[in-house]
Amino acid sequence: MAKALTAEQVRDRFRRRGETIAGWAEAHGYPAIEVYRVLGGYYKCHRGKAHQIAVDLGIKANPDSERLAS
Repeated sequence: MAKALTAEQVRDRFRRRGETIAGWAEAHGYPAIEVYRVLGGYYKCHRGKAHQIAVDLGIKANPDSERLAS
């Protein structure tokens, strides 16, 4: 299982790729403000949309892959 990334590592990844956070959010069907709030630590990301954004960004492990590994 891949190690979860920090918010700073995710931002660095965006910079290296030349991709904007807003562009990623739009491409994945999320409001940009929600993605910024996840990266800024304003949400705990325990459930719901914030949790899914964190999983898609790589900040949290995918719970489905954890079940498969068990």
